[in-house]
Amino acid sequence: MNKYRNNEITLMQYILLIHGTQVGIGILTLPRELTEIAGTDGWISILLGWMLSICASLLITYIMKKHPQKTLFDLLPYYFGTWLGNFGNLLMILYGAFVTVTVLFTALFVINVWVLVETPNYMILALYLIPAYIIGHKGVRVLGRYSEIIFFLTLWIPILLLVPLQDAHPLHLLPVIKEGWLPIFHAVKTTIVSFLGFEMAFFFYPFLTCKQHATKGIVIANTLSLLVFLHITLITYLFYSPYESIQYQWPTLNLLKEIEFPFLERFEIIFLSSYMVVLSTTWLPYTFITVFGSSTLLKKEAHYQQHLLVFLVLLLITGFFFQPSYTQIAQLAKAWGAAGSIIAYVLPVVLWLYMGLHHFFQRRISLK
Repeated sequence: MNKYRNNEITLMQYILLIHGTQVGIGILTLPRELTEIAGTDGWISILLGWMLSICASLLITYIMKKHPQKTLFDLLPYYFGTWLGNFGNLLMILYGAFVTVTVLFTALFVINVWVLVETPNYMILALYLIPAYIIGHKGVRVLGRYSEIIFFLTLWIPILLLVPLQDAHPLHLLPVIKEGWLPIFHAVKTTIVSFLGFEMAFFFYPFLTCKQHATKGIVIANTLSLLVFLHITLITYLFYSPYESIQYQWPTLNLLKEIEFPFLERFEIIFLSSYMVVLSTTWLPYTFITVFGSSTLLKKEAHYQQHLLVFLVLLLITGFFFQPSYTQIAQLAKAWGAAGSIIAYVLPVVLWLYMGLHHFFQRRISLK
């Protein structure tokens, strides 16, 4: 019996939940970070990072197919015992909380710099957390519907980003592989972090109605994110010179400053207003796994809504005392990249190997 039957999601919602989680703060800084390492060949690193994320995603899907009614919070105690498994679950809860704080406070910092310079963090945060509770307290099904709606409502953004291409310089991309393959491979470490979010399959797979299409779904989700990253990066490369793009902290936002219409200036303000909504599809899933994990760990699944309310109140209290600088935001993002790489790329391999050994010894014992 599927205990998540009343909270199931469709394949489209599964795809857009994972895609929305991936397309977060990375698109603001990715072009600059890639240019610093690989020059204008950074787009090749994006393709290589996508291949690695696909491999890790397929491995996660394979693991979950063995236990279609379990999330990672169920798998860890099942294979590693109660104490060690629950310790792993606690680490996952802390990871979800840390990513939520990182993405949310990065969004607040960008708003403070570009839009609401004099507005304190806690006031903006309160405006975020009220709708966050409304969306999150009903569980994965509403979260999936929300990601679906936001995806279609923001399809105009990549179209308008094509406007700067009227001043594009294709020669900026030539010659290809100008510095050799080594810088491109070094930049892959940056791109695999940008694809973080597919590890949500560990938690959303049991909620999926048509699990036989999970493999196709996660490949589509990663490919959508690939197209977004390539879109942003190539437009930045074509518009700015290689030396110019590394001078901006957020080259994507500086690119938007070049878009002007007779009836509208400061288009980046319009973009940021919409992009903050897009960012919510990144941190809300991590908020879900934090709260879902805590209620599972304490065996209080029925009190999920209370756990969510407590967590959001703690975030609001944090907003009163934590006013991060750009350096602190960068350090948080770096720590997220390190922790996320372990969970998304290393954990599936370890879990797959352990499951194989576990099955091998169980079979030998049964044959005796």
